[in-house]
Amino acid sequence: MELLLNQEESMVKDSAKEFLSTHAGPSLHRKLRDNNCSRGYSDALWSQMVDLGWPAVLVPEDYGGLGFSHVAMGQISEQAGSYLASSPLFASSVLGVSAIELSGTQQQKEELLPSIAAGELFLALAVDETPRHNPEFVDCKAKKSGSEYSLSGEKLYVVDGHISDKLIVSAKISNNQEDIGSTTLFIVPTASKGIEITRVPMVDSRNSSTIIFENVHLSERQILGGVGNGSNVLSAILDIANTHLAAELLGISIESFRRTLRYLKERKQFGVNIGSFQALQHRAATLWSEIELCKSIVLKALRSLDNPNLSTPRLASSAKAKTCKVAALATNEAVQMHGGIGMTDEFDIGFFLKRARVAQLLFGDQRYHTNRVSELSGF
Repeated sequence: MELLLNQEESMVKDSAKEFLSTHAGPSLHRKLRDNNCSRGYSDALWSQMVDLGWPAVLVPEDYGGLGFSHVAMGQISEQAGSYLASSPLFASSVLGVSAIELSGTQQQKEELLPSIAAGELFLALAVDETPRHNPEFVDCKAKKSGSEYSLSGEKLYVVDGHISDKLIVSAKISNNQEDIGSTTLFIVPTASKGIEITRVPMVDSRNSSTIIFENVHLSERQILGGVGNGSNVLSAILDIANTHLAAELLGISIESFRRTLRYLKERKQFGVNIGSFQALQHRAATLWSEIELCKSIVLKALRSLDNPNLSTPRLASSAKAKTCKVAALATNEAVQMHGGIGMTDEFDIGFFLKRARVAQLLFGDQRYHTNRVSELSGF
């Protein structure tokens, strides 16, 4: 497997870095937080992302997209981590597009993908029902009556759910309170009667939602991927989600390390730069080595998404588990090596720690994915 970026992928990375270094970053993140921006992102930044074609990166050309690879999109995810860029890109243009492309009918693809590519339609994935990620636990019920369904239940931690136009919801089909099938996915418009969406700001100041469904009317046309096939589709979507989160965590780690190195070279104590202290040099060297290992596993996982095989789930979880561990190390070390100023809200380094903590927990933390790798490896 090639672990180097090709020309197209390198161009995407360079373009994303150049754009986000100028238009995003901690200053914009701080402004959104201090203004309590309910949408959680800058409309101006999103408009520029749309002009660059980022929402269309994963959309096939037949549906108005660019048809680029997950490796290319992963470079944008990485730079979004480095520059703390908040946008609907992850929830809608990565997860939403992947779900529709993987399992949508021709009609669903024609209806949804062009609008997502144009940045006009937002999707969100509503999966979790427990405090910790457990996609196998599905208490949300879709009661069948003829060819129609009535959806009831609650979903937690729905990323950007409050700004979405449609939700991809996992539910168990039931009849007279008894489950009659495995998990099924539904495409549910957020404007449907019986939906209550509550915005829940996270520790990194970005948004998730708690969503309650009460007898929401659905038709068979809103089923995604076929009745009872939700678990298989969802597994593939979550592999994509965690690989792109791993890329974002890599970006956070790289930028935290870069800022820390700069501080070690500038801060003086006892008349010398603190970077000359051997103990700090050892810690910095360890962190550099760990980040280099992350680069390899993230790129390998992204390449596997573009050519899915039996190793794809294991690689996705390996990438997420490793980057969870290293991002925790990188952000903790960053705060500690900055000393007291690293603990202040006025200093930007804390934003990277907070975003890392949220990304680590989304769709399974280090322990969850380490256990999954063990199970997939036959242990």
